[in-house]
Amino acid sequence: MTIVHLRRARTSLVLDARGPGLPRVVHWGADLGPLPDGDLPALVDATVPPVVPSSFDAPTVLSLLPEASAGWSGRPGLAGHRDGRDWSTAFRLTGLDVHDDLAAPPPHLLGGDPSHAPGVNKGPFLTSGRVVVRAADPGAGLSLTVEITLDAAGVLTLRHRLRNDGDGRYELRELTPVLPVPAVATELLDLTGRWCRERAPQRHPWPMGAWVREGRHGRTGHDATLLLVAGTAGFGFRHGEVWAVHTAWSGDHVTAAERRPTGESTLGGGELLAPGEIVLGPGEEYATPLLYAAHSADGLDGLSDALHTHLRARPSHPRTPRPVTLNVWEAVYFDHDLDRLRTLADRAAEVGVERFVLDDGWFRGRRHDQAGLGDWWVDGEVWPDGLQPLIDHVRGHGMQFGLWVEPEMVNPDSDLFRAHPDWVLQAPGRLPPPWRHQQVLDLAHPDAYAYLLARLDAVLSGHDGLAYLKWDHNRDLTEAGHAGRPGVHAQTLAVYRLLDELRARHPEVEIESCSSGGARVDLEILRRTDRVWASDCNDALERLSIQRWTGLLLPPELIGTHIGPERSHTTHRVHDLSFRAVTALFGHHGIEWDISAIEPGERAELAAWVALHKRLRPLLHGGRVVRVDHPDPAVQAHGVVAHDGSHAVYAVSRVATSAAQVPGAVRLPGLDPQRRYRVRPPAEAPEPAMLELSPPGWLAWPGDGITVTGSVLGSVGLQLPALHPEQALLLEVVAA
Repeated sequence: MTIVHLRRARTSLVLDARGPGLPRVVHWGADLGPLPDGDLPALVDATVPPVVPSSFDAPTVLSLLPEASAGWSGRPGLAGHRDGRDWSTAFRLTGLDVHDDLAAPPPHLLGGDPSHAPGVNKGPFLTSGRVVVRAADPGAGLSLTVEITLDAAGVLTLRHRLRNDGDGRYELRELTPVLPVPAVATELLDLTGRWCRERAPQRHPWPMGAWVREGRHGRTGHDATLLLVAGTAGFGFRHGEVWAVHTAWSGDHVTAAERRPTGESTLGGGELLAPGEIVLGPGEEYATPLLYAAHSADGLDGLSDALHTHLRARPSHPRTPRPVTLNVWEAVYFDHDLDRLRTLADRAAEVGVERFVLDDGWFRGRRHDQAGLGDWWVDGEVWPDGLQPLIDHVRGHGMQFGLWVEPEMVNPDSDLFRAHPDWVLQAPGRLPPPWRHQQVLDLAHPDAYAYLLARLDAVLSGHDGLAYLKWDHNRDLTEAGHAGRPGVHAQTLAVYRLLDELRARHPEVEIESCSSGGARVDLEILRRTDRVWASDCNDALERLSIQRWTGLLLPPELIGTHIGPERSHTTHRVHDLSFRAVTALFGHHGIEWDISAIEPGERAELAAWVALHKRLRPLLHGGRVVRVDHPDPAVQAHGVVAHDGSHAVYAVSRVATSAAQVPGAVRLPGLDPQRRYRVRPPAEAPEPAMLELSPPGWLAWPGDGITVTGSVLGSVGLQLPALHPEQALLLEVVAA
């Protein structure tokens, strides 16, 4: 066929489709530039692996789908069978379509080189943004379509579609897209975690063998890796070459890095299928989740820059300013009282809140967490006049009104469960172990799906001014059976279908993906939702790390970041308002706190922080995220820089004491090296608690700030005031 060279935003992908089999990925990584005639064939020829002693007589080629028939002995790209037959494939190329229909990449990704624009390539070979590969194995009765897109931000997406062309049923066990990574990538980084401690980073050398991360929660999981990153030795936020993948799926999934003794290294991911979960009848097709992949020559921040740019260009991305949100959970819990909630709404309006969310406890029988889930009617005993009086009061202050729901769950102590115990995901003859006194509704059951759609539609249609749903999901799917067979795949698709239908009926309503905090954070659920709740933990110290690593994948405007009470609900740690406010500033800002019970002076300080967020919101939700590789682990610094380099804001936090009395200077990356900038704390931000030094004030911050070049700020940095542990300093940087 041909050689395909896709180029976008400092990234190249080269496919060798000249042979009869599936194309080989020759290169995925740094942009190769506008190659002269003859260079692409030379590149392809130069990268064919050699024939080595005691091995195959011809080179082993790693194609878009690793196959044993091509000599691959690693993790299979495809596993399945037809009653014990057709368990191995040898696909042959039947067609290849190339499209160049993508817009130019954003200017900040072009690096000033016009040759990075789409369609620029010297020679007769193809430069494009999208490739569709078609292949078939008539002997196995299977056909394969591979869809590859390299978008304007340099983000690659890969999907396989497998169709059963045979007469009998074909059981699919695994279909996993993979991409090769060069040998210079010698370290791995991914994330793990638990409830209230999501996004904990872990990194290690990349040894021979497979590093496999499996999510078997029926949802994305608190321990989901988000990104599996391979990189050069010692890579950091601002340095090193890195490659990363994300499996965009909200059910069971697998993400894997494999290094073979034969020399190949791969990253990949797909759906984790249970036995018998996918059985394709004649003519039926299965499509993998999208595998997202990104490369950066500038460390982890380069990955985030590409991924954030990609997400901001998606049609589903929020286009309006993200409203400052007050959620009432940690203020009232299940104690719903109209007068108390009106007072809370009054105080919320005073401090500048733009969205007021009524959390758990509003529906029938829900006085605690052991009953009521599934009975989605307003509780007439608690709300004799319904929710509309509270909604009207909230809207009278100019705020939006939102409501908490957990539609996929049911309490055994509910009218729904008593009437329809068969509507629960379960293995034949027994219920799964209870989790928070609840089970999971089987949304692949047509009647259960219809019931839930009708009830949610009625709730949304029956309340004038309901603009937001906090959509929770508080348990794993354990023994999740549907009609006697594994049901996670069907459940996940049904949830997507339910969200899609509700959004079609109520396009003005925004939805948050909350799953006992951050247990459903992935790019497929975010096609249907407007933000995620990163964690149920609002402890500012814990949130620094949780938000830092959630932001590796997601831009700030998609991450709910709230100011909690002085004493954390989940850790009982105590922090002053300035530390909590600086931590919550960098995201979809909000409050999770009974602000009706605080003193007027503290409310005024809170209002100042909210006003500061609103002033900085266009920058925070549109700029480039940067993170500082500081040598002192007790110092954490990050920021957001406008793409034109005119404006930036940074937070420097002291997370612990240091061995050194005064930590080293903090560099402020991402600025234009040639421009001069004035740096000082925003006028609205109160001064944090600093160490008492002798002589007093010798590190005090100048009142009018400091003006230096971006080169000085990025290469030398600033020696900042010495903070007490669990204090933060906010710096605003403006081009002079």
